[in-house]
Amino acid sequence: MYSNLNELKTALSEQQYIASDDIGTVMFLADRLNKPVLAEGPAGVGKTELAKAYALATERPLIRLQCYEGLDESKALYEWEYAKQMLYTQLLRDKLSDMLSSAETLREAADRLGAEESVFFSERFLLARPLLKALTADEPVVLLIDEIDRADAEFEAFLLEILSDFQVSVPELGTIKARHMPTVVLTSNNTRELSEALKRRCLYLFIDYPTQAAELAIVRLRVPQLNARLAEQAVEVVQSLRSMDLKKAPSVSETLDWARALVMLNADTLDKDTLQNTLTVLLKHESDVNKAKRMLNGEGRTSSDRGRRSFGRGSNN
Repeated sequence: MYSNLNELKTALSEQQYIASDDIGTVMFLADRLNKPVLAEGPAGVGKTELAKAYALATERPLIRLQCYEGLDESKALYEWEYAKQMLYTQLLRDKLSDMLSSAETLREAADRLGAEESVFFSERFLLARPLLKALTADEPVVLLIDEIDRADAEFEAFLLEILSDFQVSVPELGTIKARHMPTVVLTSNNTRELSEALKRRCLYLFIDYPTQAAELAIVRLRVPQLNARLAEQAVEVVQSLRSMDLKKAPSVSETLDWARALVMLNADTLDKDTLQNTLTVLLKHESDVNKAKRMLNGEGRTSSDRGRRSFGRGSNN
């Protein structure tokens, strides 16, 4: 699709995704090597957005499978439309009766009926779910398997055939191979350890919280209405909050939400009152909010002196 790494990074930036060299390299190689990408890292750092931006940059449809505990093959791969099968059976009842009426024995009748099974177990009755849609699509797609760590280990094992050979086995139809090789992106928030078998089939990518300079670039790109000085202050505060011992550190997506909130409030500087009144956009646990407020009031210390000094400067300007 793209002849070199820089072209791909430029295409991603046009979709408002700033890709580091390692992100760009892995995505470039994934396309050339036909390998899935496993992107791990904290929640909200842009793993899902990477798949979305890549789909837009390559002009490919995005097919998303959201994983959860209890997800099984029928929800991810296919289901038989039993209601439709029953409707066809009712409509064809007279035809079936005529076909079976001349049978002299039950065995002969069963054989005749069995010979027509392919009519009722064919693709016309197959309800394709995300995995099968990606394999049978008429054009190359981007398949996003989001938060694979939330699914059970059994489902993870089921994925191995797809990730290895890009094919699935449907007992009634046989093996279905991909019409076009999809680009597969799996994301994980590290809530459990994934199997070595899964990792072996993928190119690995760890996406961490961005540096201050990178996060500032993201804010300026995604929320251009925020004035430059306020953007610097906001990112400085977020970086300082992440240095604290919180139940949940603010994600990049929450940084962007906060930046948009500051625009909506017509803020032109990040004073103490504005910061206190909007902390809940960044922090989603009461204990974290209270801890941040105490730090703002100089009643405690962060996990590092750098974090304390940075937090203080961001809130007082």
